[in-house]
Parts: sequence; structure tokens; C-alpha cells
Amino acid sequence: MGNPKAFLTIHRQEAGYRPVHERIEDFSEVEQTLSSGDRREQASRCMDCGVPFCHWACPIGNKQPEWQDMLYKGRYKEAYYLLEQTDDFPEFTGRVCPALCEQSCVLKLSCDEPVTIRENEAAIAEIAFKEGYIRPAKPERNGKRIAVIGSGPAGLTAANRLNRKGYEVTVFEKDELPGGLLRFGIPNFKLSKSVIDRRIRLMREEGIRFKVNTMVGKEILAKEVVADFDAVCVAIGAEIPRDLPIEGRNLRGIHFALELLGQQNRLLESLTVPSQNKINCKGREVLVIGGGDTGSDCVGTAIRQGAAKVTQIEILPQPPIGHNPETPWPMYPKILKTSSSHEEGCVRRWNLSSRRFLGEKRDVTGVEVETVEWTATPEGDTRMVLSGKREVIKADLVFLAMGFIHPEQDGLLKELGITTDSRKNIAVDKSGRTAVGKVFACGDAVSGASLVVKAMASGREVAEAIDRFLRDQ
Repeated sequence: MGNPKAFLTIHRQEAGYRPVHERIEDFSEVEQTLSSGDRREQASRCMDCGVPFCHWACPIGNKQPEWQDMLYKGRYKEAYYLLEQTDDFPEFTGRVCPALCEQSCVLKLSCDEPVTIRENEAAIAEIAFKEGYIRPAKPERNGKRIAVIGSGPAGLTAANRLNRKGYEVTVFEKDELPGGLLRFGIPNFKLSKSVIDRRIRLMREEGIRFKVNTMVGKEILAKEVVADFDAVCVAIGAEIPRDLPIEGRNLRGIHFALELLGQQNRLLESLTVPSQNKINCKGREVLVIGGGDTGSDCVGTAIRQGAAKVTQIEILPQPPIGHNPETPWPMYPKILKTSSSHEEGCVRRWNLSSRRFLGEKRDVTGVEVETVEWTATPEGDTRMVLSGKREVIKADLVFLAMGFIHPEQDGLLKELGITTDSRKNIAVDKSGRTAVGKVFACGDAVSGASLVVKAMASGREVAEAIDRFLRDQ
């Protein structure tokens, strides 16, 4: 702890966002950066607590106090070395993680000014790349081959860990480029795809092979992959979106959120998007159904495409502002989140249930919604009660952003006979092993849709399990 009084004399300083009028004109990252001096000063605020709740809250177990101290002292190389021990891709988590660690920081409890852990993390990674501290590893090969199916955060983490243990790793990806939802689900204004490309280049230089445009179970037989490799890691995510099968669902202009987000990212990558499938929000009245991060991403994308009006609705009640007694520190608080996209111009409403889509000449023109109330039950649960108060929200484009429910069931899972649990996620034992011999699974395909950082933690755990499995043979 280099400056034991910094937390008393220095206030939290965030880099902040680019001005609204500027950032809505492009898809560049909205978040700005602090100068190196200010960044080191922010790192000095870490109190090096006897019980580091930041470490406790982090799914991948980052050693925040240690690398905060190195950052404050300007020892960037050592800071990155400490960070990469637990975080395979700090340049990703430093941009898109909701920072569970910050909500558990003691300074969050004492003065509501937690250390800027997430921003500091991203800064360390960027300095490490810029200064050349990150160089391709040259692991000694052990002669065994592993297939990783899926190149999202879980698959990339598993591939990275296994490759550095000496295994020859091949990653199969169904899309045109590696990255999974990091590339085709998260907008560029939150995570520039050049950041992903930089990491993929490094992984290739370290010996990992990427086979894109290849869906195992369709373009290539899953049984052949299992036969050709010593172990297989399934990290296909939970990409089946939750639908809204109400009257009028077949009207034109109603899309799943990823149709918009994936298409926009493809256009920015200069990838081919069939003209008949293109979605353009320019001049349209857009309604986003779903109040989470994916819905927020649709809001920001629609605004950048020039939407005339954007409304976001949520069936749940509005969360408390600032503090929620039901999620006390050091738990992650369930409070109202206002994203950079919301700041750019969006009507937000809660307690609304969608009853039916309205349309003219097969095109959607609006959604009839009904106000709902949430009441407590004697069992301690909550129950939704329809109020009977209905209204119509005008919209000529609707995006369903209500989450994802389970992985694709056809193709890979069906061909291999991989069993699923009651939620249709892949069933695994404590080590991440499926019922199919040498096949393991991790990430959202096992847990259901979750955070990038939790998927990375799962990928790391299954890499260790695969290593133990192959060493015991």
C-alpha cells in the first residue's frame, strides 16, 4: 500500500464518456481514458484491505490490491503479470465487466466512491500491449490435441489456458470471425473489435488454430471431431433467445435483439449482409422489449442509426435508485442502471406486459401493453397481477431483448447424444464433463446466459479439468 492516506484525500475520478452529440455519430468506443498520472493516482486509493472483498466478489479471483499497488508505483509490467495470472483477457473485462469488485469495495460501503478497478484493469492491459510486455508464449508441446467448439469468452479462455499447458488446440467457430458474442453481440461502442482482433492474432501466434464458418454437427460431423481429438470442450453459449409468442408475432418489423446487434457489427466489419435482411432504424419509431444490457445495446444502436424515437419497456418494476436494502453490501446491488445508451435519448418504462402486436398490411405498427403490479406472497415470492389498464405504444420496429434461454439443441448436441438438464442447458458433473466420454462443456451452454467474466471463469475451470483428465490417462 504505497499511499496509506490516498483514500482519505483523493476522490474517485472516472474517465467518463465522450460527449453525447459526438458519440452518437459513430460506433467508436464511448468511454474515454485518464492520463497516466490520474490513473496512477486512482490506483493509490486502494486500501489493501485485510479482507479484500473485491477479490471475493470477482468470479475469476483477480488480485486487485496487488496490481493496484504496482500500477500506482508505475511498475506496469509487474501489474500486468499479476493481472494475467487470473484474467486471460483483461482488455475485455476492463471494458464490458459490470465490475462486481467495485460494488464490494470497502470504499463503496464507506463513502460510495469505490476504487476505479475496472478502468484501472483496462489501462494496465493497454499499457502492456503498447509497451510490448505482451509477447507470444512458446509452450512446449505434449503431443495431445484438443478441440474447442465455440470462440466466445468461455471457449477462448479454455483454448488459451490449454494451449499454454502444451496442448495443440483447434477452435471451431460457426460465424465468419472468432469472438462469439464478444464480436457479434456487444456493440463496437462498448468493445472495439480491433481489441478482439489483437488478442486473436496473439493466440494464433501462440499456436492456436481457428476454423471459422464451421458449425460442428452441421458443416462437420461432431463424431469425427471427437474421434480426431484427445478431448473436446463445448462452449457454444446459450444463443436461443426468449421469444414473445403473442398475437401478431409474425408481423414484419419484429426482430430478436441479436439480429440488429449482429448485423450492425457485421456491417462495421465489412462482412456481407443480404440486402433483404438489412434492418435500418433511421426515421423509425423503435420499441425495445426488455430492460437489460442487451436492450440497452439495442437502444444505443438504434440511436446511432438515426431512429426518430426509442422506447424501452420492462415487465419488472423499476429498481431502487442508489441503494437497495434487499441486496446489501458486499452483494452486487440490484439498483437502477443508466447506461451510456440511455443517456443518449430513450424513454424508459417499467411494469408493462406486452399483450399483442398491432399491424397494418403485415407490418407492425404498435404494441398493446398492460400495466402490471407485483405483490408479495405468503411464501416470500412475488406475484404479477394484471391491472386491466391497457394502452398502445406506437412502433414500426420492435426488438425482443428478453434474454437467452439455452444452447442450440439440434446439430452438435443431438448428434453426440449430449444430455441436458431441466433448463435445456448441457448437463455436466462437477468437473465440467458431460456424459459423453472425453467431451467437456463450459460457459453459458452449462450455466445459462450470464456475464462475460463468469463465462471466462467457467472456461478456466474446465481447462484445468481437461488437463487433469488427460494427465490421468
